[in-house]
This record gives sequence, C-alpha cells and structure tokens, in this order.
Amino acid sequence: MKVARLTALLLALGIAAGAAAQDYPGKPIRMIVPYPPAGGTDIVARIVNEPLGTLLGQPIIVDNKGGAAGNLGAQIAARSAPDGYTWVYSATTMSASMRIYRKPGYDVMKDFTHVGRISQSDVLLVVRPDLGAASVKDLVERARRNPGKLSYGSGGIGGITHITAELFKELAGLDILHVPYRGVAPALTDLLGGLVQVVFTNPAPLIGYIRAGTLRALAITTAKRSEALPDIPTIGEFVPGYEASSIFGLGAPKSTPAEIVDRLNKEIHTALVDPKFKAQLANLDGTVLCGSPADFGKLLADETEKWAKVIRTANIKPE
Repeated sequence: MKVARLTALLLALGIAAGAAAQDYPGKPIRMIVPYPPAGGTDIVARIVNEPLGTLLGQPIIVDNKGGAAGNLGAQIAARSAPDGYTWVYSATTMSASMRIYRKPGYDVMKDFTHVGRISQSDVLLVVRPDLGAASVKDLVERARRNPGKLSYGSGGIGGITHITAELFKELAGLDILHVPYRGVAPALTDLLGGLVQVVFTNPAPLIGYIRAGTLRALAITTAKRSEALPDIPTIGEFVPGYEASSIFGLGAPKSTPAEIVDRLNKEIHTALVDPKFKAQLANLDGTVLCGSPADFGKLLADETEKWAKVIRTANIKPE
C-alpha cells in the first residue's frame, strides 16, 4: 500500500514538473551578473538577452550584483529558488574567486545547475601609447629594469583581469604592482589618466579606445591570434606557455528542473546562431561557444584546477 502511494506521489510530481516546464516561462526572468555594469561580462550578458528573451517570450532583466570578485552575486544566485526564474551569467573566473576566499558562500560545481556555454572572449593586454612600450617584449624589458615601479589595474581580486595578469607576471618573471578596483570601468579610467600603466581585460569595453588610438593593445591572451584582431600578437609569442581566455555561460540554482534546463539550453543554441547576435559578439572580439550542460560543467571543473595553481603560486588573498 505504501509503495503504491509513493509511486502515485512520484508520478504526480513528475506530471506537475512536466506541466510547469511546459508553461515556462510565465513571467520575467532575472539574470544576475555578478560584476558591476560596463565591464565585459555585463556587456555580453545584455547582448545575449535580446535574442534569448525573444525566444522565451519574456523580458530578461539584468541585475548587477558586483562585489568580492563575483562572490556576492554567485551567493545570491545559489540561494535563489530553483524555479528557472533566476539565472546567473557566469564567467569561468567564478571558479577562481571561490578558491581565494575561505568562505565564498557557494561552490561552482555543487550549488549550480550548469545550463550551457555561451561565448568565449579574449583578454587584451593594453597600455597607454605614451608608456613607450610598442610590444610585449618592450613591456617585459621595461618592467625588469624597473621592478615594482609599474602597476596594473584590475576589476577586483580574483577576476579575469587579475588572474590573467598574475599568470603573465609568473611566466615572465616580473614584479608589477597590482591595483584592484571595484570593476573594470574605474581601472580603465585610471589607465587613461596615467595612474596605472597596464590593464588586462575583455575587448568589449576597449574596442572604442583602441580604434581611436587612445589605448594600445600589445597582445591577446589566447593561444591563437584573433580573427577580428589579426594584427595583435598573442602573449604566448613572447612568453612561452601563456594562454588564457574568459568563457561565459549560463547557470541556475541547483535542483532547477531538468525540463527547464533542457529548454534553456535549446534556446541558447538557437540564440547563438542569430546573425545579429553573432555580429555584435564578433564586433567585441568574442566567439560563440555552444555545448551541452555537461560540456559547461567539465569546462568549469578544468578552469577551477588551472586557476587554483595560479592562485597558490601568486599567493592571492582576499582584500
């Protein structure tokens, strides 16, 4: 009798979950971006929202929750109801920042359902033209002649703008001062003002400055040169073994119904082939990166291991 009741209950729950997924979404969706406005993550998140919102038939509202290198926004997302109405637009650096803080308040692999990858973005090494460094080689030589005298600005401890620079310092054997900011935008402001000499960041907030000649892109962090910026060399051409990129994807709180996750993954794939979206992404030197939820989960696991090594070597600590 008890077995029959349990079977009936499970069947009823299955039918209810299926019906809920079929009706999904029935209201606007909240997308938590765990970084401040105007940075690379925020810009790409807002671009992908347009085709994705159209496909789902509901507006997607960006909610910027910057702080603690993405930990604050990740905590909020992890603790939200697993009903498909709260997403987190995550970057692989969430895997890094949780290794820096003793109690980050979340675990990338345990507290989220990995919905799918969206895009991969290069990170550019940029300087002011008047620094007198026309190449990575010039910058390395200057930094070695003046240990501790140059500084680089980042969008915060543990973010992509920080860990890519630390990997560069490690492999090139450099002593360059780190100046963390609360987001990429103020770091760029101080770079333009000459208060810091170097910034590593996604191309999205940089393209206009580079095209205007206000900033100089010395190199790109990926293993291969960018199709959109073919004249910019890779850091690996000067510093053997260097390679890094920022990969974005969509996550949801753990236990979000599988039917909803599958629906979202399907719509992401449809949105990513939208010509307008692809053109906007390419204009920011980004590339589409499709894949299953399992693909995104594996990528996050690999990135966690990679950046954990950099964090240990550089002895990165929270502020």
